[in-house]
Amino acid sequence: MKFEDTIAAIATPRGEGGIGIVRVSGPLAIPIASQLFRPSRVISPDELPSHTLTHGHVIDTSASDEIIDEVMLGIMRAPKTYTTEDTIEFNCHGGIVPLTNVLALVVKAGARLAEPGEFTKRAFLNGRLDLTQAEAVAELISSKTELSRKIAIQALEGKLSESVNQLSDTLAALLAEIEASIDFPDEDLDFMKVEAQLQTARTVQTDLTHLLETASEGRLIKDGVNVAILGKPNVGKSSLFNALVRSARAIVTDIPGTTRDTIDETINLDGIPINLIDTAGLRQTEDIVEQQGVQRSRDVLNRAEFLLLMFDASQPLNEADIELLQIANSHRAILILNKIDLPAIVQPQTLTNHCPDVRIVQTAITEDKGIDVLKTAIREELLGEEFNIGESPIVTNTRHQDALSRAQEALDDVITSLENEMPPDLVSVDLRISLDALGDIVGKTTTEDILDRIFSQFCVGK
Repeated sequence: MKFEDTIAAIATPRGEGGIGIVRVSGPLAIPIASQLFRPSRVISPDELPSHTLTHGHVIDTSASDEIIDEVMLGIMRAPKTYTTEDTIEFNCHGGIVPLTNVLALVVKAGARLAEPGEFTKRAFLNGRLDLTQAEAVAELISSKTELSRKIAIQALEGKLSESVNQLSDTLAALLAEIEASIDFPDEDLDFMKVEAQLQTARTVQTDLTHLLETASEGRLIKDGVNVAILGKPNVGKSSLFNALVRSARAIVTDIPGTTRDTIDETINLDGIPINLIDTAGLRQTEDIVEQQGVQRSRDVLNRAEFLLLMFDASQPLNEADIELLQIANSHRAILILNKIDLPAIVQPQTLTNHCPDVRIVQTAITEDKGIDVLKTAIREELLGEEFNIGESPIVTNTRHQDALSRAQEALDDVITSLENEMPPDLVSVDLRISLDALGDIVGKTTTEDILDRIFSQFCVGK
């Protein structure tokens, strides 16, 4: 696709820094550079080789050649550029004044301001990236942990696209076979037998299932999870919170009820973004402020996706402890038996009797015992013990998950129709639905409205 207009935007974040970049892409990119840029040595931007940096100044030709900024001009000639168009970048001094002044001159010279994500949208429309790769650009920019970065890079390299395209090719071949049998029923042709068609559909269905099974872990790594610490007063919740965030974020004393409100902090736990929530101790109290804190602790249950339920090994279980054990049986949770450095009254088996299927970790937080074991347990409970990023793609995008589910549902209907020896034209309809759903993922069948929604979530300079 050839665009007639030229777009421009500031490609670096707002604020002061060593370098700020104004990016320009389109047919007028190099003519704009020729108009505004004065190189330190006598050479025109038209003569500069591609993919080079040249020192010089941006000049306002309408103001007696006033110098706006000292810059390095990057020249990138089509088609080997991010958008596949002629692209220039003014590497300016990082600051809002020089950047906005340079951008204003670029627009005055014939460019227009880019819309959010328009550079990447052009890369997609020009065939340099498919839609999953384009979305991976945004995920890479917003990645919160090393794991999410690796998954985004994997998608950017085309791992998910490759898997989806392979499944699409298999279904397309099956559809061609079925439609040929519809179009040429009286011809003496050797069409694929129904049993072979079933085997092909079932194989694709298995692969779709495997892809969808990665979505829960992928979304967790991308978006993170709310993890709440609950327990009765003075059980060690704030000490655990501080140990996990590696900071004295919560006040710790021997006085029960010190924590009066919930405290949130985001941490990176072995690649998982976790919003950790410290809560007030669960108990009956006459203190009005503490009552509100206890109520907020109960409210946390509605937004927490995983619970760390703490118990004091040196104190007998009370009503608050029994309530937590009941909660553990209906939530994703780990039971933490703390203060094992003190004479034990509560044994792990006591907790197991109440919650036979919930993992127990023993700790002495003030002695720094059991913290690493707890971190490993949290990761394994959230991702599974054998989770790792290998060659197989991982689904992190809700849109992809939805499209895969639609493809799977339609393929279920295909398999049911084949098993019941339904007419081939009915089978072909469901096959097309499944194919279109897979095409939505990589952008083969995506509508303009969906594209606009996807790219509007990008930053302007990308």
